[in-house]
Amino acid sequence: MKNEEFIKLHERDDVRQLALKAHSLEGIDLPYCLDQIAGRQMAMRKLPSWAAVDSIVYPPHISMEQCSSEPTALYKNSVLDRLHSSLFTLHSSLIIDLTGGFGVDFSFMSRGFSKAVYVERQQHLCDVARYNFGCLVLDNVEVVCDEAESYLASCTKADVIYLDPARRDIHGAKTYAISDCTPDVITLLPLLLKKSRLVMIKLSPMLDWRKAVADLGEENIVEVHIVSVDNECKELLIILSSVKDSSSSLYCVNISNASISSINLPLFGQSSSGKCQFVRQDKPDMLDVSDVPAFLYEPNASIMKAGCFDILCDRYPGLIKIAPNSHLFVSDTEISDFPGRIFSIKKTTTMNKKELRLALAGITSANIATRNFPMSVAELRKRLKLKDGGDTYIFATTDNNGAHIIYICAKQSKNK
Repeated sequence: MKNEEFIKLHERDDVRQLALKAHSLEGIDLPYCLDQIAGRQMAMRKLPSWAAVDSIVYPPHISMEQCSSEPTALYKNSVLDRLHSSLFTLHSSLIIDLTGGFGVDFSFMSRGFSKAVYVERQQHLCDVARYNFGCLVLDNVEVVCDEAESYLASCTKADVIYLDPARRDIHGAKTYAISDCTPDVITLLPLLLKKSRLVMIKLSPMLDWRKAVADLGEENIVEVHIVSVDNECKELLIILSSVKDSSSSLYCVNISNASISSINLPLFGQSSSGKCQFVRQDKPDMLDVSDVPAFLYEPNASIMKAGCFDILCDRYPGLIKIAPNSHLFVSDTEISDFPGRIFSIKKTTTMNKKELRLALAGITSANIATRNFPMSVAELRKRLKLKDGGDTYIFATTDNNGAHIIYICAKQSKNK
């Protein structure tokens, strides 16, 4: 049996079990085959268009973990497509990826340029990328094995330079600060801006985007993109240029089921009046049932990361913030295009034991979230004696008067 036959035969099997059962097979390079099976299984989740090409070769597990997913790679490509129309001439355009890696982002972005150069310092990744680009029929690419710094110093001027700095130190531990990543984009930035019309940098979603903007220099920032997939923050993208002809923008993006929900905000300064209306209760210990709003809103992960909550009140009339630090909103009528999850409020209660017992009657399980609340989810679940899961959603928070409030909700069918 050949390696390719073994991989195809076992492409959906448990890799750990295969390692135990197949160690004695003759003619099989088992470590290689296991890497390929594990890579193909991950690609089925992260890169379906790559997984559909049987001849693709996958690198070791760590490179697969670090590579972009197909939705985020496609999103970056769409950003460059939008910028193409105003900045580049397609037939003479050049993109350089200085941190090629597995080549996922490069493979999608390269299609919009007449020439694309992949730069990677590890020879084995260059070999894998060169082979895979052929499998993907990318005939406009050049693969270069070199350090990012040395290639940048000698390369021709490009339209776009892309970097995804390595976020692991020499011991393999994760790093998050820009200055701790490799290559050091802050040190390289003057030359990057000299050598390219646009510079796109992918950074860890763990970074404070405001600090990243400050570190890279506000004067060169064109756009900042906080990108989430299925409401999980995945990437921070920063686009810079030495020539800016418009104001800078912040994009809060959530990609779900092949659709993109995006809200565009001014990056510097507030367009918002900053005057969000808050839910008020005259008697913190008792709620007036007649005043309970109909809908509750939880902003998506990108907006939560951005922290631009007050602007939502301007964008969506009728939206009311529960309290300054709750990061939850309510309204009397549904705002169907709200960028986040939408819930219908069934009941509202304080933490009063009698009220809680009445409000939770018949409920045995719930999905619980706490926002600006003195108890953790685990502590509240124990207090309420509820199992995890089900169709009920409970939000525990503190209102504008300091009262602890419980919203018992059901998810609306259309959630972003």
